[in-house]
Amino acid sequence: MSPTRLPFSEQLAEASRFILKGDYFLVVSHVNPDGDAISSTLAVGEMLAQLGKHYILINDNSIPDKFVFLMGNRQIADYSTKPQLQFERIITVDCADFQRVGSMKELFTAGIPLLNIDHHPTNDYFGFAQLIQPEAAATVEILYGLIQELGTSWNQELASFIYTGLLTDTGGFRYANTTSHVMRIAAEMLDHGAMGNEIADRLLERLTMPQVLLLQKALISLSFALHGQVSWLSVSHEDIGELHVSNEDMDGLVNYPRNISGVEVGMLFKETAPNQFKVSMRSAGKVNVAEIAHFFGGGGHIRASGCTVEGSFLDEVVSKVLKEVGRALL
Repeated sequence: MSPTRLPFSEQLAEASRFILKGDYFLVVSHVNPDGDAISSTLAVGEMLAQLGKHYILINDNSIPDKFVFLMGNRQIADYSTKPQLQFERIITVDCADFQRVGSMKELFTAGIPLLNIDHHPTNDYFGFAQLIQPEAAATVEILYGLIQELGTSWNQELASFIYTGLLTDTGGFRYANTTSHVMRIAAEMLDHGAMGNEIADRLLERLTMPQVLLLQKALISLSFALHGQVSWLSVSHEDIGELHVSNEDMDGLVNYPRNISGVEVGMLFKETAPNQFKVSMRSAGKVNVAEIAHFFGGGGHIRASGCTVEGSFLDEVVSKVLKEVGRALL
């Protein structure tokens, strides 16, 4: 494996050859999949179907309910159900590193060719072939180029998948990664029949009751440090269990501290197990939170990253993370 980055046109050609040479594919995205991961998985499935390939779409977790409407007659298998699998090649989408596939890594035996398609700057270039563009707002933006390279056809479903990944990974076209190229692709997807208003309503507007109740509890924990430049919320394992909260119910919670005027870094500390906390970080632009996440063994983007930190109690974990954020703010 070499981290040498080929020009994007050469990566596209290599990815196209990888797909055209195979017949049976396993398509995998990262654990706890978000909008870009799910829509990228579905988009690759549609591309393979049009090319007459056999494929299985799979994830280490079940798909959040709010994304089911996108799937139509497709299915993204839950690996925990131990489905029957037949494949000769693997395509990973939106996985910043090999560990992000979760327990499915046991399937990735030596000798099976793997195509790594991703947009995270922390990607470690795993796999036989790579299609990686850190400048892309979402993995679906890269897939847009691959669709053109392969010459597959646009339809309403494929357009909706690409639109969904762009919408969710740009925060509804509000984040700094919303480029003119992103907007041109989004407009083209609407022309191809993407359900823009329905997608936005279902994925950005609607709230579940557990989500609202969790927000109510979390806001009580709102804290500040470093002269108001850092703010965070925390959620205990007990709160998660008591309110029957799913991972998707916690979507967007980290944006509440981040959106406060004067805050440079907003964080969410989620207790996932005894002595273990998942930390989500969002930056206003001054701090590269991907570097902080990487320090703790995580990764992500310059403005949106995450990691898992161990500690005997919340204050200990907060202190560890604040120390690194403080260094980044100097």
